[in-house]
Amino acid sequence: MPHTKTPVVGVCGWKKSGKTTLTVRLIEEFTRRGHHVVSIKHAHHEFQVDDGPTDSARHRTAGSREICIVGGKRWAIIHQLDNEPEPNIDEVLGWMSPADIIIVEGYKSAAIPKVEVRASTAFSQAKLTPDDTSVIAIATDKDEPGEIVPVLSRDDVSEIADLIVATIGPIGKRIAEARALARSRTAPGDSDAAMSEAIGSDDSGPPASNNGN
Repeated sequence: MPHTKTPVVGVCGWKKSGKTTLTVRLIEEFTRRGHHVVSIKHAHHEFQVDDGPTDSARHRTAGSREICIVGGKRWAIIHQLDNEPEPNIDEVLGWMSPADIIIVEGYKSAAIPKVEVRASTAFSQAKLTPDDTSVIAIATDKDEPGEIVPVLSRDDVSEIADLIVATIGPIGKRIAEARALARSRTAPGDSDAAMSEAIGSDDSGPPASNNGN
C-alpha cells in the first residue's frame, strides 16, 4: 500500500468496461457528500495535453523538457519523459495535494483497494479476482455468480461509495476543517501555511505532472 495518510481507492477494468464513467460518478458522489476529492488517471497510450498551435506546445517542440502553465483558474506542469521510466503509483500519490480521498482510475496491478469494473461490452472478460486480493468489490452490468467479494450494479453509485467508506475507513472532511481552523488562527496571507499545519499531512511533494510520452 503506498505511503499516504489520505484514503485511496482505485477503479480498474478493461477497456470499454465503464471504468471512466464510474470514476466520474464516484468523484461526483464524494464531492456531493462534502469531501475534497483529487483523482489520478493512468493512460496506457501516448497522449498530448497541448496539441495544436499553443504557446506551451511551441515551448515543448523547441526542446523544453518541462513546461509550467499558470492561469487565474488552474495551472499544470507538463513533463516530457523521453527515456525516463514512467512514474509508479507511489510517486504519483506523493505528488498529489492534500485531500479527503484520492480516486485512481487504472493501475490495475497497484496494491491499493480497488473496485473492479466489468461489462459485457468490455474488450476482455478476464477477471482480476480472486488472484488480486486488493479488489474490494465488483461493479458490473451482468450476473457474476460465485465471487468472493461484493458484487454491485455499476449504476448503484451511492452503494458503491458506501462500501468504499466501510472498507477503507471513515473519510473525514479534513480539508474543509483545516481551512476553517486556519482561518480562525491566521491573517489572510498566512492561511495556506496554517492549513498545511492543521492537516498535518505528509502527502505533499513535487507538483503533480501531466506526463507526455
